[in-house]
Amino acid sequence: MSESIFTKIIQRKLPSTIHFENEEFIVISSNEPKAPVHLLIIPKHEYKNLEEIDLKNKDLHAQILILCRKMAKKMKIADNYQIHINVGKEMQQV
Repeated sequence: MSESIFTKIIQRKLPSTIHFENEEFIVISSNEPKAPVHLLIIPKHEYKNLEEIDLKNKDLHAQILILCRKMAKKMKIADNYQIHINVGKEMQQV
């Protein structure tokens, strides 16, 4: 299986503007922004989509939402932002 674009970004094989990184996630700017601030929150463990994350893994689901809020605050948009989660080939266009 070939490496995804996101895996290549995490491994620094592709350039990207990184706004945050820890052991679990990397947050980058979108290359095709749809808003003045358009970030992608990418788990470092590769999942095909959100549906692959077990519903019992409430910690990971909570970490994603908490990171969204932290990044909104960091980017000074905490009072006006949207969160989108794309699932499926028709929605996930990279």
